[in-house]
Amino acid sequence: MSQWVVWLIIVILLALIEAMSINLTTVWFVASGICALGVSLLTDNYIIQFAVFVIVGVILLITTKPILVKHFNKSHPKTNADRVIGMTGIVTEKITKTNPGEVKVDGKRWTAEADRLIQKESLVRVTELNGVKLKVEKVKEEK
Repeated sequence: MSQWVVWLIIVILLALIEAMSINLTTVWFVASGICALGVSLLTDNYIIQFAVFVIVGVILLITTKPILVKHFNKSHPKTNADRVIGMTGIVTEKITKTNPGEVKVDGKRWTAEADRLIQKESLVRVTELNGVKLKVEKVKEEK
């Protein structure tokens, strides 16, 4: 069996492992396997091919993993409480810029903060969830 076929099989196996995992485990060695496959077309020396595979894989791992991990791990775990973001509620206790008030959203009462005064009975929209406090803004009334 030709050496390029062996590298092709290695690349396919590593790609399958990467496709089955979500942790970016072998993507660098898929790329280095492709490089080694290219080198195998130029030389029959297996030591050179293997050296290219290892060196390119390690260089790619060291230089690109922090960037990819940072890029792909931006999300934070969602909770059931997150679903209130964007919902409309009603103010049950006046909210001022310096003192939180209370709103009723989705049938539950929440402590709420706002950047300006919002009177009792006003309609508000939830913009953020900070721990157990909602950040709200007054809903503009249509005329």
